[in-house]
Amino acid sequence: MSEAYNKKYVELALKIAKEKNIKVSTGVYAGLTGPCFETPAEYRYLWRIGADVVGMSTVPEVIVAVHGGMSVFGVSIVTDLGVEGKVFNVSHEEVQAVANQQEPKMSLLVKELVSRL
Repeated sequence: MSEAYNKKYVELALKIAKEKNIKVSTGVYAGLTGPCFETPAEYRYLWRIGADVVGMSTVPEVIVAVHGGMSVFGVSIVTDLGVEGKVFNVSHEEVQAVANQQEPKMSLLVKELVSRL
């Protein structure tokens, strides 16, 4: 699991994002069980141990896929910042609004990636 994501897929996705002028970042995703938003203290802890983003999905699915022998690519829409000094209480509706706004870019990226494999 130390290299769960297919490097070829990641490199290709970064290339596509650059071509399509889609802002993307790479980093460490911390998966928590949820189903609640993190506290400022939890965000600080996760940042200190190396996490760049946190979420309640992706990790279990990736573990199962890798265990099943699949090549994996993962992409997430970051819907709220867990950055110290920028942590704000967000509602589920606000998270959904950000995700809905960014979804066309993620869909374009994934469609392009799949078509080039």
